[in-house]
Amino acid sequence: MQYRRAKIEGGTYFFTLVTHKRRKILCEPDNVPLLREIFRSVKANHPFTIDAFVLLPDHLHCIWTLPEGDCDFSTRWRLIKSEFSRRCHPKYKQQPSASRQRKKEQAVWQQRFWEHLIRDETDFTQHVEYIHYNPVKHGLVRTPRDWEFSSFHRYIRDSLYDRCWGEGEEIPFVEGIGNE
Repeated sequence: MQYRRAKIEGGTYFFTLVTHKRRKILCEPDNVPLLREIFRSVKANHPFTIDAFVLLPDHLHCIWTLPEGDCDFSTRWRLIKSEFSRRCHPKYKQQPSASRQRKKEQAVWQQRFWEHLIRDETDFTQHVEYIHYNPVKHGLVRTPRDWEFSSFHRYIRDSLYDRCWGEGEEIPFVEGIGNE
């Protein structure tokens, strides 16, 4: 079966990437700076804007905007995932399946990722809110501002959110937002 992705040059996309077997390794103290370094390196050679981001123990969500004339998010993700898999500590790697062993792949990430082309401003806002509320949704914190690994803090600094947003309330999301 041929898997098809929506590719729009200069598009804005929501992504979800999940660790292999949902292992809770991403927020480990040595993995957070490694991921930051790898993102910076890939962005330097293949520019994109990170509009929103959250890193959770077993997955991450983000929204990227690609440069005009560019729709190649797959290469960027391949570089990020492969570099992280290569450089993360062996204790975070699992024995790969037979098909991954033939391809010499490390079992750090699920093989695919979820992507959604952002359609309009409302869709963008809903996905940004989903990203920022995700640590609360998963029971990791009581309020989005309490989660360290999130662009929520940048949104507060830029006066796009009140620091109390999402505190003491459940934020409902339209069905289909997130799809993790």
